[in-house]
Amino acid sequence: MYAQLVKTDEKRLKSLGEMDPQERAFQGRIDRGEKIEPKEWMPEGYRKTLIRQISQHAHSEIVGQLPEGNWITRAPTLERKAILLAKVQDEAGHGLYLYCAAETLGISRDEMFEQLHSGRAKYSSIFNYPTLSWADIGAIGWLVDGAAIMNQVPLQRCSFGPYSRAMIRICKEESFHQRQGFDIMMKLCKGTEAQQKMAQDALERWWWPSLMMFGPADGDSVHSAQSMAWKIKQDTNDELRQKFVDQTVPQADFLDLKVPDPDLKWNQERGSYDFGEPDWDEFFQVISGNGPCNEERLGARVKAWDDGAWVREGLMAHARKHARRTTLAAAE
Repeated sequence: MYAQLVKTDEKRLKSLGEMDPQERAFQGRIDRGEKIEPKEWMPEGYRKTLIRQISQHAHSEIVGQLPEGNWITRAPTLERKAILLAKVQDEAGHGLYLYCAAETLGISRDEMFEQLHSGRAKYSSIFNYPTLSWADIGAIGWLVDGAAIMNQVPLQRCSFGPYSRAMIRICKEESFHQRQGFDIMMKLCKGTEAQQKMAQDALERWWWPSLMMFGPADGDSVHSAQSMAWKIKQDTNDELRQKFVDQTVPQADFLDLKVPDPDLKWNQERGSYDFGEPDWDEFFQVISGNGPCNEERLGARVKAWDDGAWVREGLMAHARKHARRTTLAAAE
């Protein structure tokens, strides 16, 4: 997914006996599959966890426009340009849905942006890698959006109502994104030898970062248990990673592309693929701000915020002017 290393503020998972009556009633609602709405009581840890996860998800959608937006002017055909424009526009919309969902929890849009721009809030590590060729746009749609869908579909059943409802709309659009990426790869793999090599190169560079999107291995993901108890998460990181590999490897075989994992093999007994371990040192380096494009991505977001200050100021001035007119009209 687009949210990694989301903390819950809970040191360990409480038993029902350790909860106070209000917490037990809340957990009962969760266990019965009820949706929690913004104005209803919730534990502070639940609220903070959702703010972190939803805002990180929103930041990822917005920052995620940058690697692909870089290729809008260089798309090989007018049709591809129109498709890519639509996709990047969708990502902006996804960010808007998610920021709105997070705001219902009591945090402002400005606070979330300040956290992103100061480096205190994270976004998905995947967007800190460069897009070096047109095939990378295909790989992002096929692999990155494919991995996102794998995690976001269960989020449609998230216990928090606004997040759950936002994900229903987002998942429909992400399925289009994944399909257009696969279509780009399919066209390249049916093309010239140079195009086939371009597709293979993109797979080799994006495969491992895509597996890292699901977050650390379960043994190192100390907050997953609480998120799953609250039904914010539905599956563990490793379960989702396994599903992604099982779904994607046959697609790579269809494209006649070789997955860059010497340990990849079908396990007949498990009915799934065995595969190698991602480079978690690289993952934590990128998450810590030391990836190939961290500085560039964050710099672009801060510049966009600063360049748009005059628009925000103008809108606020207009709103104040309108409010004064309304007040005067009411007084007459």
